[in-house]
Amino acid sequence: MGAALSNAKAIIPVGGEAVRLRPLTVENSKATVRLLNKPIVEHAIVQLAKQGVKEIIFGVRGYVNYRSLFDYFKEGIGFSARYGIKPRVHFKYMPRYESTGNADAVRACLEYYDIKEDFFVVQGDNVFFFNLKRILELHKKKRALMTVVLKKAESVEGFGVAVLKKGKIVEFVEKPSPESAPSKLINTGIYVVSPKIREIFRSSEFEPMIREGKMDFGRDVIPYLIRSGQKVVGYVTSSTWFDVGTPERYLVAMKVLMKKLGARGLNAVRIKKDKNIYVQGTSPDSRKRRAVIKSMYESGELELEGEVLIGRHASIGSGAYIAYSNVDNFTVIGKDVRIEGSAVMDRSYVGDFAVIKDSILGRHVEVRSSKEKPTRIEGSVIADDVSVGEGSELINVKVNPHKKISPMSRLYNVYLE
Repeated sequence: MGAALSNAKAIIPVGGEAVRLRPLTVENSKATVRLLNKPIVEHAIVQLAKQGVKEIIFGVRGYVNYRSLFDYFKEGIGFSARYGIKPRVHFKYMPRYESTGNADAVRACLEYYDIKEDFFVVQGDNVFFFNLKRILELHKKKRALMTVVLKKAESVEGFGVAVLKKGKIVEFVEKPSPESAPSKLINTGIYVVSPKIREIFRSSEFEPMIREGKMDFGRDVIPYLIRSGQKVVGYVTSSTWFDVGTPERYLVAMKVLMKKLGARGLNAVRIKKDKNIYVQGTSPDSRKRRAVIKSMYESGELELEGEVLIGRHASIGSGAYIAYSNVDNFTVIGKDVRIEGSAVMDRSYVGDFAVIKDSILGRHVEVRSSKEKPTRIEGSVIADDVSVGEGSELINVKVNPHKKISPMSRLYNVYLE
């Protein structure tokens, strides 16, 4: 049985405050937090679009989420041109409607855009490499109301867990404790849904759930569908998938994706044949800067180890050491800086002799440092537009946007709100 994706639609619910990824999400939608020099959600949209999904509907709630998404993606013309996708992908947005959960956002989009065919639901912080056609084929073959993409995981903490019997989900528990989890199959948050679900959303039996705000797929809707005898099918995948919902998961995804995607997937040039070291940029100025970085690396003036992605127009000082890390566009890295297992987002500045380890630095961050007063940041998450004073030490610290940290500060295990 075939299943065409040419007319398929995907709804991406984006709501809430993304508390687990703070402080990066204090002023930004989680979906547009940068990962490998592009918004997290763009990775998912590329997969959808390249496999034939040509209509993306953001089930967006709240001003910050809407502004972040619309200002970047608009109606999709630039996105399609960037990836050479024809016919182009159309982006739509849920009108202002105060949804009470990801399923409520899907319900609102279903009604407003009058969707009458099977559609995908993808969470805004998911990065995946699934064969969508196979998932849709299974969904149609089983005549399911809903198909949930599942993945076997050693740790189920923080995820919904499903029990399968002959391909059908017979039990679903949202975020059980590890010792009480009924299986190792976790919910990826990616679904195929039949338009028949509209009838259930409109039913008198379902009305109290809408009224009481019980409209989260994992916590409320999937368990309800199973209890009421609806056909909810599980599709078990072994493909790469990430829920980039916490700083720890962000850094894991960053490292794995740098290794998996390669030069083409990262839209970058590999500067040494047998190394996973990539520099982005296609303009004449970008090519010049890439040539400088390559020359410095080959001469030993710059040490790059493991997977490294460097963005467009980045400047890196002599004696720097960068390992298993991502340095974004327009970023200036000083002399003798050490960056290990970290992400430094665009237009940031890291001064001489600074050490950045297992940390995320947001956009437009300034880290002052010198040989006499080196700054060290480890296990920390620094939000956009933060200034860190010379000689400071930040260990396991989170810092909200626009903060100024005084020189020689010593901060450990704190959140500066």
